[in-house]
Amino acid sequence: MATMSINEAFNATTQMDVREIVQRLNSRLGATIVAALTGSKDRKLPHRWAKLDGPVPSDDFQRRLILAYRAWLSVAGAEGDSVGRMWFIGANPFLGEDTPMTAIREDRAADVMGAVAALIDDRQDV
Repeated sequence: MATMSINEAFNATTQMDVREIVQRLNSRLGATIVAALTGSKDRKLPHRWAKLDGPVPSDDFQRRLILAYRAWLSVAGAEGDSVGRMWFIGANPFLGEDTPMTAIREDRAADVMGAVAALIDDRQDV
């Protein structure tokens, strides 16, 4: 995956259907993580969202899915898929030691994208 700036990730994501976003997140992070970052208690729901005839995620879930995919594109593009997945589930000093997954679920978009920028820019300041 080629390195993608935060702005490029935003632009790419705005041109995608939410089902495609869910499909890509499911394949890279797994449906359990996707469900957790949206706040869904049903870990199979992301599989249903990804189907053409499946339910449409609520606005709250869609907002979190889009944020997660923007973060994924930037982090995995800069560091690779393995690091990208670990970034989502690991404690992050730029998020007060919360995981990005938790920050996304809590709708802390500015914090999440700040943590993405810190990783891409290789910043050490917290």
